[in-house]
Amino acid sequence: MTEGTPTADAATITKARARLGELSARARTVELRERFAGDPDRAERFTRSFEDVRLDASKNWIDAEVWGALLDLARASGLRARIDAMFAGDVVNPTEGRPALHVALRAPAGQVIEVEGRDVVAPVHAVLERMAAFAERVRSGEWKGHTGRRIRAVVNVGIGGSDLGPAMATQALAHYAQPDLAVRFVSNLDAADFVQNTRDLDPEETLFIICSKTFTTLETLTNARTAREWLLGSLGDEAAVARHFVAVSTNEAEVAKFGIDPENMFGFWDWVGGRYSLPSAVGLSLMLAIGPAGFRELLQGFHSMDEHFRTAPFEDNLPVWLGLLAVWYGSFLGAEAHAVLPYDHSLRRFPAYLQQLDMESNGKATALDGSRVAHPTGPIVFGEPGTNGQHAFFQLLHQGTRLVACDFIGFARSNDPVGDHHDLLVANLFAQTEALAFGKTPDEVRAEGVAEALVPHRTFAGNRPSTTILIDRLTPASLGRLIALYEHSVFVQGTIFGVNSFDQWGVELGKALATRIAPELTSPAPPTHDASTNALITHYRHHRR
Repeated sequence: MTEGTPTADAATITKARARLGELSARARTVELRERFAGDPDRAERFTRSFEDVRLDASKNWIDAEVWGALLDLARASGLRARIDAMFAGDVVNPTEGRPALHVALRAPAGQVIEVEGRDVVAPVHAVLERMAAFAERVRSGEWKGHTGRRIRAVVNVGIGGSDLGPAMATQALAHYAQPDLAVRFVSNLDAADFVQNTRDLDPEETLFIICSKTFTTLETLTNARTAREWLLGSLGDEAAVARHFVAVSTNEAEVAKFGIDPENMFGFWDWVGGRYSLPSAVGLSLMLAIGPAGFRELLQGFHSMDEHFRTAPFEDNLPVWLGLLAVWYGSFLGAEAHAVLPYDHSLRRFPAYLQQLDMESNGKATALDGSRVAHPTGPIVFGEPGTNGQHAFFQLLHQGTRLVACDFIGFARSNDPVGDHHDLLVANLFAQTEALAFGKTPDEVRAEGVAEALVPHRTFAGNRPSTTILIDRLTPASLGRLIALYEHSVFVQGTIFGVNSFDQWGVELGKALATRIAPELTSPAPPTHDASTNALITHYRHHRR
């Protein structure tokens, strides 16, 4: 099979899966100690780089034969054709009848990508220019609040992709942010989120960004109305709303009804999925924090990884490597969890961001053709920054009974160089991957003089796989590359799983039931659900009073 295979080849997929099943049995029996001892060039053989990103996969349960079989599976699954279709603007989200063109959000000006005969790149840049002009006015102090005072705090109100992406990136790039402009995020329907993020803010100096494509999302609109009441409770004048609220939405009528000037509405498109929307107007809060120039650098980083994914042969393609490793562990070795472990405190929200990206994209049990999938799909994604995670759940990673695939992410240079902190941080990163891979034998423990009764407790089995992603420095451009690396890895996995990575019907049922339950919580009528839910509603009613 070649990378140009136009569609998935069922017979070849079956053959490749059978071969990988055979290889998985052997993979469990060959220790990483043996793999490195028998191959002095292993580290180089299983390391790939692109620009400032180095991906070391050598501490994984792979060899040349496994890797060849994984590449065969990718080709048989029609991965090359799917990549080309996505970048061409074809409908790759069939359940919603849409393309998935997040790559157009970071395409350079002048590039042409057409959807239904219309170029979408030029409108993207028109919105970016409006965002940049607005951001400069706020950052410079030209944009004033209703009473003529400068804006000193921005609160983004959204949920899901309208919160996780910009919140994660704003935190990640805090080093590049304007220091006299606070940028905060409110997403939770729990009022505590709003209260805690606004309790020290001055309404006269606060700007809200209401981020909702439809401007009907329950959580976002509830928080938006609370923000409106908070503002007017202090300023009193309805006209103040237009100076303290802007919208990221496509619903101009509802935006205007809320009191936001449609001139201050920044739009995006149906082909922008929420979890892929950071490079769109959804990133307005981030642009306000780091400035238009920093935001453009972020987009350039995204685009460089997009082009690498689109053009590089699979053998040297970083998203393909990352995606195939996930398929290997999840589909063939029984790993149900994937830990993402950034050794940079600024990336502390990155695992949460990836939870949505991966689990909402590939947490599916239905194949593209409507049939039930016959193999495991997306993993449970979790993580915490190093070194905090080492003092929390690393015990299970090192000595537990479960197989967990791990990604360690680190940077050669720190944005906050203080003493020897960064050297110690990176030393811990490297030490953890070494300890997971090679462990400590009973004889090595005994040689340290440990009492025999404690030897089993102090022994580390090792042979725990991990991938290390090492980047020169955390910058807007490198963050763009890192996010795009994982975006495209998820796409690789979804293609091989045979699922639609771009819909999310699984979030709808609970939301619909909540709409039904909400009025029942204050109604005297008997609830009409199952026995457990009825009892919970009744208990809540009693204690609510």
